[in-house]
Amino acid sequence: MELGLRGRKALITGGSKGIGLATASRLAAEGCDVTIVARTAADLDAARERIAAQHNVAVHGLAFDLSDSRNVDRLAGEAPEIDILVNNAGAIPGGSIEEIDEVRWRAAWDLKVYGYINMTRRFYAAMKSRGRGVIVNVIGSGGERLDADYIAGASGNASLMAFTRALGGSSPRDGIRVVGINPGPVATDRLVTLLQRRAANRFGDPARWRELLQTMPFGRAASADEIAAMAAFLASDLSAYTSGTIVTIDGGLANRAGA
Repeated sequence: MELGLRGRKALITGGSKGIGLATASRLAAEGCDVTIVARTAADLDAARERIAAQHNVAVHGLAFDLSDSRNVDRLAGEAPEIDILVNNAGAIPGGSIEEIDEVRWRAAWDLKVYGYINMTRRFYAAMKSRGRGVIVNVIGSGGERLDADYIAGASGNASLMAFTRALGGSSPRDGIRVVGINPGPVATDRLVTLLQRRAANRFGDPARWRELLQTMPFGRAASADEIAAMAAFLASDLSAYTSGTIVTIDGGLANRAGA
């Protein structure tokens, strides 16, 4: 399907691995020039070379820690005139309210929650001046399936869901669309680490983590490419009347009885 994105400029945070890298690759395949942002320069270089080798578009990598709000303005100075912003950086740790202390909670929210808000604020202003743009927030289904053992993530994701819906409801008057994606379990290195920890707790053997996939819809986690495909579609003009909406991609887990 031709999405009509050729020639547009996209910026993807957390773009060196997982969903971010898959999204950058998908947008590049659609003809977008892409800028990927992450904290580690070596990972960025590897991702940039991989995308550039596969697609005939401009690919840039910028190393910034977006938990520091000062870096948002620096990033905007190096990546002007962005048509598509994909906020994806940040992973909030699991744990109960007793396990996640204030320092860990604040550090996680500084990158993901406030990082998304600050990036949106800065790039929204630039998009508004041009009268066009799309912001895609990759959030997470933990904001729907509220779990006390993922208390920092559940509350952070729920906040970003409200943020996305509120801003996306008013943004069309500025020619901008703001949308969100709530992935469920996605086959990334982070998920493997999480499942290994659960397997160690449940079975006494982290190597048995694959057994935990059997209870997931279709017996597997989603692929990063499946999330990336939705991000590209939502960013395209084929979805031009979509704003303030969050698409959940979790194989139906949010609606599973007893889940």
